[in-house]
Amino acid sequence: MTSQSDLQGLRVLVVEDEMMVSMLIEDMLADLGCVVVGPAARLEEAIDLANRAELDCAVLDVNLGGQPIFPLADLLRAKGAPFAFATGYGDAGLRDVDKGSPVLQKPFREGDLARVLGELRARG
Repeated sequence: MTSQSDLQGLRVLVVEDEMMVSMLIEDMLADLGCVVVGPAARLEEAIDLANRAELDCAVLDVNLGGQPIFPLADLLRAKGAPFAFATGYGDAGLRDVDKGSPVLQKPFREGDLARVLGELRARG
């Protein structure tokens, strides 16, 4: 079980195009003691943040207004930054290369987010 102190100060890039979901994730991260990077609602904005901001890991919505998040996933993988996908489709909507990546099944609770962030911190 991941405790809040394990996640204190973790810099998490949030990529989510639904404003209410993004705000909910930001609130959960704040409650867990994490630092929110972003959030980004568009792929270009997310790639820009990934290239210039300090981050420890990322939570990525798989589909940003019909645009797949995979170019950002590839960039983060190349940089060695661990990430999790947030999706309502489980791993069914993921590419083969992304199978095995942590997935937050929407809707998720703070405890689910904490568990996945603990996994990502261990990978990072």
